[in-house]
Amino acid sequence: MTPRLTRIYTRSGDDGSTGLAGGERVPKDHPRIEVIGTIDELNSALGLLRAQTLDATADRLLMEVQHRLFDLGGELAMPGHALLNDARTTELEEALDRFNADLPPLKEFVLPGGNEAAARCHLARTICRRAERALLRLSHDEPVNSAGIKYLNRLSDLLFVLARVLARLDGGEEITWQKGV
Repeated sequence: MTPRLTRIYTRSGDDGSTGLAGGERVPKDHPRIEVIGTIDELNSALGLLRAQTLDATADRLLMEVQHRLFDLGGELAMPGHALLNDARTTELEEALDRFNADLPPLKEFVLPGGNEAAARCHLARTICRRAERALLRLSHDEPVNSAGIKYLNRLSDLLFVLARVLARLDGGEEITWQKGV
C-alpha cells in the first residue's frame, strides 16, 4: 500500500485555508470544514469511550461506527460523492433495538453520568447532535448526502440508549432528573 501521508506539515494551510479531496481550497472556518471537524471530534470521543472496558458487542459496534464516520468525513471532503447509504442507518436502528430491549421505560429525563463509560457515551452523544446540526446547516447552502443526516440522527439515539446500558454495568444505575433538586 502506498503511503497516504508522507509529510505531516505542508504549510499550505498557513493562510487559513485547507484543501478538499478534489484539490479545491476553502477557508478553515467554512461550514463544510466545521462539519468535518465535528465528525472528527465525535470519532475521537468514541475512541475515548472505547478505551473503557466495554463488552465485545458494544466495542465492535462502536468501531464500525468510527469507520462509518470516516466515510462520512470522506464524502464531505469530496463534494458530490456518497459513501453512506440508508442501509447504514438501518444497521444502527437494529443495534438500537437490541440494546433498548432490556431497558426499563423512561419516566424522567436522564442526567449524563452514572459511571465513567456512560458519561463518555453521553458526551459522544452531544457531540453527535452538534455534528448533525452542522451538517443540516451545510445542507441549506450546499448539496449533501441526506443519508449522513439520518445516520447522525440515529447514531445520537443509539448513543443515548448505549449510555443507559453502560450506566447499569457492575450494578450501577442511571441518574434521572428530579425537579427542584
